[in-house]
Amino acid sequence: MPLTEEYEMRPQLHWLLILVAAAAAACSSDNTQPSTGGGNPGTVTVGNILFKSGNNSTQNPAIDTVAVGTTVTWTWTNTGSTPHSVQSEGATTFASSAVQSGDGKTYTFTFTTPGTYQYDCAVHGDAMTGRIVVQ
Repeated sequence: MPLTEEYEMRPQLHWLLILVAAAAAACSSDNTQPSTGGGNPGTVTVGNILFKSGNNSTQNPAIDTVAVGTTVTWTWTNTGSTPHSVQSEGATTFASSAVQSGDGKTYTFTFTTPGTYQYDCAVHGDAMTGRIVVQ
């Protein structure tokens, strides 16, 4: 290989090595914070026969991972006159909401103890479920 071609390839090799090092550093980082998936931590949409997580957009079950002390807000959106609730289920519980209907209704709860909290809609049962993991 002529000497000029070797010098022309060095900048490309240099950038390739930087990218590989950056990728390796990102993979090995110690992230002990709960994952929020880039969404809105602590928000859940209550829709017609669904709960939708603000953290990672999953629904039925909506799954959220939040830090201890996070206030989660469930907001009724596009529900019309269909009633829904947030009903705590399982061994680790939290205060349940009243059955409500109408867009814009909200229910909030602050999670102060680590654990996994299951919930559903008192009206729709297993058709509307969710889980809050508090770390």
